[in-house]
Amino acid sequence: MNRRGVGSRAWMLVGAVAAVSAVGSIVDQLQNPTSGSLYERFGKRACDIAIALGALPVVGAVTAVCGAAIRAEDAGPIFYNAPRVGKDGREFIMYKLRSMKVDAPDLVMEDGSTYNGADDPRMTRVGAFMRKTSLDEIPQFINVLKGDMSVVGPRPDLKRETELYQGDESRKLIVRPGITGYAAVYGRNSLPWHDRLALDIEYVDNVSFALDAKVFAKTFATVFMQEGIYVEG
Repeated sequence: MNRRGVGSRAWMLVGAVAAVSAVGSIVDQLQNPTSGSLYERFGKRACDIAIALGALPVVGAVTAVCGAAIRAEDAGPIFYNAPRVGKDGREFIMYKLRSMKVDAPDLVMEDGSTYNGADDPRMTRVGAFMRKTSLDEIPQFINVLKGDMSVVGPRPDLKRETELYQGDESRKLIVRPGITGYAAVYGRNSLPWHDRLALDIEYVDNVSFALDAKVFAKTFATVFMQEGIYVEG
């Protein structure tokens, strides 16, 4: 069997396993219902599964092309399996294509958030391109199928960042974190961290199909225009 056939079978297997996990999360919701609108309880998850399943061919193609470029640049690992805090404070591994040099140190801003500037010396050349185009985030559709994340929701934080939440900022953990989100398209990284957290809370208080559709649509314009990619100053 050729390499392409093996790759196709591998992605089919990933999709099947993830789909079973996704269906399991819906069954869990039926058995242990939570408060919220019908969309929040069932519709949002159904939309997540449909979009993520449709995105699997894109995930495979982007991973293959960018993965080859990552390996060619420094021969390091393709993925950066990033520990993050999700819904209800549960930790999970968020899948990303590696955009930084191997064993890059953690640089922290004064507010405790992770540094993300255009002059970040930790980024590889391939990584800088992936950051600008958000291609490094594409593997997170697997997280969506697994139930760790949603397509739209607050961007997930590190454990040490959640320990710096102030006031009601921990309320962002009421919902699943997203690949894209309200704060991610209305300010992105150019806003101070606590301002982004305020937008996350605003999203949590107003979750609806209309809002998710608006954020999802604006994501494409934000990425295309390369707005707010890096922290300013």
